[in-house]
Amino acid sequence: MELEFENLITKAKACQVCQAHLPLGPNPVFTINSEAKVLIIGQAPGTKVHNTGIPWNDQSGKELRRWLGVEPEVFYNPKLFAIVPMGFCYPGSGKNGDLPPRPECAPLWHQPFLSAMPQIKLTLLIGKYAQAYYLKTDIKGNLTDTVASYESYLPLYFPLVHPSPRNKVWHKKNPWFEEKVVPELQKTIALILSN
Repeated sequence: MELEFENLITKAKACQVCQAHLPLGPNPVFTINSEAKVLIIGQAPGTKVHNTGIPWNDQSGKELRRWLGVEPEVFYNPKLFAIVPMGFCYPGSGKNGDLPPRPECAPLWHQPFLSAMPQIKLTLLIGKYAQAYYLKTDIKGNLTDTVASYESYLPLYFPLVHPSPRNKVWHKKNPWFEEKVVPELQKTIALILSN
């Protein structure tokens, strides 16, 4: 079983499927462990994460860790948190920031990864791409409504807005997220990590 797991990681790290579409070339960034309890599914690495190979190693990651109520050493413990973005490699940038995650990644890798992590108790779906892929017809009219309805997706999923500094306007318009959702998220994460 351990060898199968290692082979899966090796294959995914060597993936070249999207090579022709990646301006900085392939560099799949993810963290999986068969003992992981919480799965984080975000969008795709930015340039800083691409360059360091460390997931969520940027301002968005700092904010996400604050929301979760965990220190970096807890967040980066693969036996606690698995990190599997919708797109494993930096997709390039467009007019309004980074391009969407490449569509080839999730159908190719997510199911084998999930099958290899039977201990996952909760999956955080960060942003509209992860939510559309996993919640399918259960998503609400827009991302705000989906996040506001987070309780209806528990205990399996917890939808979140992306913690990017670009979303400051969204947070100003939606104070309920900080007041209600963040404390609930922290409580849920603390409970899972303590068991």
